[in-house]
Amino acid sequence: MKKISRRNFIKNTSKLSSGLVILGTNTHFLSSCSIKNTSEKKLKIFIPMPIQVVIDDVGWWSGKDGSKKQEPYRTGINRNHVPNDYLAIAELGRELGIRPQAAIILCEWDKKNILRQLPTSTWMSEKWDNSKWVGQWLEETAEIIRNNKNHFELTVHGIGHEYWEGGNFTRAEWTDSKGQMRPQDQVELHLDYFEKLMNQHNLGSFPNSFVPTAFRHSFGPSEGRNISLAEILEKRGITYINSPFEGMYNNERIQHELFGFDAGVMTIDRGSDEFPWDTFPGNPSMELTGPTCGMHWPNMLHPNPERNSEVVQKWVNYLKPYNEKQDMMLAPDSVAFQNQLVHQTLTKTQLKRNSIKIDFTETDKLPSGVGMGELTLKIVTDKPTQFKSEDIKIKSQTLQRGSKFLYNLILKRKAGKLKVNIIFDSAK
Repeated sequence: MKKISRRNFIKNTSKLSSGLVILGTNTHFLSSCSIKNTSEKKLKIFIPMPIQVVIDDVGWWSGKDGSKKQEPYRTGINRNHVPNDYLAIAELGRELGIRPQAAIILCEWDKKNILRQLPTSTWMSEKWDNSKWVGQWLEETAEIIRNNKNHFELTVHGIGHEYWEGGNFTRAEWTDSKGQMRPQDQVELHLDYFEKLMNQHNLGSFPNSFVPTAFRHSFGPSEGRNISLAEILEKRGITYINSPFEGMYNNERIQHELFGFDAGVMTIDRGSDEFPWDTFPGNPSMELTGPTCGMHWPNMLHPNPERNSEVVQKWVNYLKPYNEKQDMMLAPDSVAFQNQLVHQTLTKTQLKRNSIKIDFTETDKLPSGVGMGELTLKIVTDKPTQFKSEDIKIKSQTLQRGSKFLYNLILKRKAGKLKVNIIFDSAK
């Protein structure tokens, strides 16, 4: 069978006739068959592609682009940031029932000027003074983050976004423009101080996800380095990196089209964002064909922060329909996102009489045990149907009524089961 790209596959899915069954993400199709006790109903089985929302450059208090003065680009907007800008992220998550990733920069959260001890992290180097940005808004915002953990996921982005030497910055904080990771001792120190800044505000445990600043990143060790950035991050508990594969250094090493594993850390293709980093605000309309809905903070904010909800609602209206598609879903959080994506890529399904057979053989060859996480199936039927299994736990199943019946099955695997069956029949 001729191989097609994943993006073309996603685009063409909606054109499939109702007599076809999709087997995971594979480009194989199976004619629906007559099924005993189900009035010859036709089923379509989908392992939907998950979509994770990732928001970059959260954390600045100044919005000013200072790059002409060897300061960071920041968010490039014509106002300062306020606590309501952080509340907008939680509002987006709450409205969609998801946990957006807030890739955060923390230098302007420094209450104690500890960054004087890390001169490569800011434009003032040893003379660092953050007193301008110390005020009651810090605690107010920290409380917003702490109180909205179900709808706000902190992700490591950086301290100052760039890397300073001799009063000048180069891009970017973790990796330079030639793809070489910064000296290992500096990488370790930047991670140390990132955690210290989090602790100043009781922002919780160190994040388990990472977005490289300016998307400068090498998959695997870069030239002149014996260790990869991912390996350093893995020792800090980070399990997942989100960044575009296009332009990533050593991207030929990536094992799959949409993800790879670097020192056990899952690295996922971000694809292309719809808007430039400083579009303020954004009005989304571009069709998503990959697993990440990436944006920068200004894209979801309003020039008047009291009106942020108006822009957030545009993003809600844009993203919500993806959860209702049969071949896509909004990931509830980044862990579920990773699990669903590997299943969507490698787990196989087959329809046989009144049984759905699921094969995890290829999925379980991956490192880190990522395939043992939950799996969502979407099943389209023409009549009410019930599902049961002794091989896998069906945690929940919901029904969306339309011209067809669309069932969402959240499945929890049992240890040692590489192949499982789900039995279905007409609902009584």
